[in-house]
Amino acid sequence: MLKIYGVYRSRATRPLWLIEELGIPFEHIPIIQGYRLPEPMAPGAPVNTLSPEFLSVNPMGSIPSMDDAGFVLHESLAITLYLARKYGGELGPKDIAEEGQMVQWSLFGATSIETPALKISATIAGGRAETEEGKADIEVAARTLKRPFDVLEKHLSKTGHMVGGRFTVADINVGEVVRYAQGYAPLFDSRPALKAWIEAAQARSGFKAMWDKRTAEPA
Repeated sequence: MLKIYGVYRSRATRPLWLIEELGIPFEHIPIIQGYRLPEPMAPGAPVNTLSPEFLSVNPMGSIPSMDDAGFVLHESLAITLYLARKYGGELGPKDIAEEGQMVQWSLFGATSIETPALKISATIAGGRAETEEGKADIEVAARTLKRPFDVLEKHLSKTGHMVGGRFTVADINVGEVVRYAQGYAPLFDSRPALKAWIEAAQARSGFKAMWDKRTAEPA
């Protein structure tokens, strides 16, 4: 059976959302990040990213990881692209050109959007958004996101989706990166196609099912 290692409050949301969309059976093994535990190596501590049991699966100690009937794979984007190609139907690529586009947009999200978007998310989550330092950090991150978000706005205004004019794994991979910046409304209010796209993706039953499980997890 397909196994996914990692808690919902991590990049594991990417494959876990995809699996909800696909409706395939799987076993969820909730490996928590070691840094979230006061004493991750103490006796009785939950299995975490520093535990020998998990390091035997992924020596890097990062989540998520996947075991598909003995085939082990790491890195969330690699996992989603693999699952979409194997099980995906309409969510996966129809041909090699679509596959290339799905890889391109997934890497675009990871390289051009994720770091500044995470800065916005972390600043807001840390309660610093209304401080002068926090406002400055968000403004810097928002300026960094201007070009990639403008690229997305232009693309989505023409196609409505990342690839193939339909919802695919590329929408999940990019959407879960863009989500980190959603706490800063001006980035979206000035880009109606981007705003409509992320809201439509998050209105899907697959996202809602994943998000309900994430919300139920301890913060």
